[in-house]
Amino acid sequence: MSTPHLPQEKTPPGSRERGMSPWLGRGVPPSPDLIERQRIERELTAFWAPWSPPVAPATALSALFDWSMHLMMSPAKQWELMDFAAQQWHRAWMLLADIECGHPWCVDPLPQDKRFADERWHQPPFAPLAQNFLLWQQWWERATSAVPGLQSHHEQMVEFAARQWLDLVSPSNFVATNPVVLEQTAREHGMNLLRGAAHAIDDLEREWLDQPPAGAEMYEVGVGTACTPGKVVLRNALMELLQYTPTTDTVHAEPVLLVPAWIMKYYVLDLTPQESLVKYLVDHGFTVFAISWKNPLPEDRDLGLDDYRRLGVLAALDALEHIVPGRAVHAVGYCLGGTLLALTAAALGRAGNHRLKTMTLLAAQTDFSEPGELSLFIDESQAEHLETLMSRRGLLEKEQMKISFQLLRSRDLIWSYRLMNYLLGERQALRALMAWNADGTRLPYRMHSEYLRAFYLHNLLARGEYVVDGESVDLTDIHVPIFSVGTVQDHVAPWRSVYRLHRLTDTDQTFVLA
Repeated sequence: MSTPHLPQEKTPPGSRERGMSPWLGRGVPPSPDLIERQRIERELTAFWAPWSPPVAPATALSALFDWSMHLMMSPAKQWELMDFAAQQWHRAWMLLADIECGHPWCVDPLPQDKRFADERWHQPPFAPLAQNFLLWQQWWERATSAVPGLQSHHEQMVEFAARQWLDLVSPSNFVATNPVVLEQTAREHGMNLLRGAAHAIDDLEREWLDQPPAGAEMYEVGVGTACTPGKVVLRNALMELLQYTPTTDTVHAEPVLLVPAWIMKYYVLDLTPQESLVKYLVDHGFTVFAISWKNPLPEDRDLGLDDYRRLGVLAALDALEHIVPGRAVHAVGYCLGGTLLALTAAALGRAGNHRLKTMTLLAAQTDFSEPGELSLFIDESQAEHLETLMSRRGLLEKEQMKISFQLLRSRDLIWSYRLMNYLLGERQALRALMAWNADGTRLPYRMHSEYLRAFYLHNLLARGEYVVDGESVDLTDIHVPIFSVGTVQDHVAPWRSVYRLHRLTDTDQTFVLA
């Protein structure tokens, strides 16, 4: 990357007066004494942050209490569960009889559950282990759903907790009850377990030293990944703006601006030469600009969403006006970057500014009324818990986000990984996407708090109540064509949530479900 040729941003993000965002208040603003007492309280309670669970204890306990009390007060639900348990016990006994007849498999797992796909699970004595586990799983699914009076959020949390416990005790996780592991161990005389122990020690050491996972060295940034030639054309307190030159003889007049999420590094859009949106665009004649966000430090704790809007999207648009004057911009926002781009586009539309030509949103939510499984970790109690965790260092550490995402996909990211690497002793080649996923970032205290409360808890952007420059913005102020993409298996930005933008704007929209 070359050095910048544009002037650097002169206004530091913490220079203007700081106070509570207008949407954070609850009617009467808190008194200075209350704010000071809350600050002292947070500093004291944050001492325990390193030992705190990712889920607020109050949230978890209230969900468990709500479920157990409503279950206790519903004889009809209790009778249903007892009757279903009797049916499952009967089926279990019939399975044992079927084994003698040579037909031991009758309960199929869910389509996405591949733990028992190997044919060796269909033979005794392992078939009854798997079948009884699946019967048990069906009962718990029934027990944690449709309990009369149970809050929807608490129901989701109890279902999630039951799923975590079931994934923990699955027979596929243990040497003695997994036929694939037993056969491998016998064939290799236990060498697979020795290799697995070495892999576990290596993973623990890498985790302790904050090093990338094994195999990530194949994807050094600028060599194995993020290797489309470019240069830095702007650097300020929050981001660098990268410019990529077209490789074609003819060039499109209008440039493309990529606004990635700052939860991960920007180069997901320039992953490898074979998996790079940036390379595809420059090879088709587009001048491409991409924002690379700063990984914040403790002194950046007061950076808020408005800083990301001003020093990020608006600063980039100002730079593009200098480099390619008079040209409207095709803006592309990914994930959280797409949410930021949408609210910025609404503010520009409100002001009658025509800098944007089109807007493309990749897995980006603007309506958070149905945010998917991530909502399990977000409510008022959880927001307060996270603010306490962040208050000590002024950041949400990447390890805290990593735990939450792993729990959402524990079967794939924890137990399948453990089976392959530790029990079978096999290291699978790391893909570029997983190497990028491990290259996490931190989030500033203020920005993360605003993001949770403004979007997830209060859904202010969809309601037309999010405030920019002292006035609320409305997504109907976006007048440029929109192209949006949602994906079926996305648990962070569910496609139904992404699609809701159609109800919030009057402009032409194209939606793709991938």
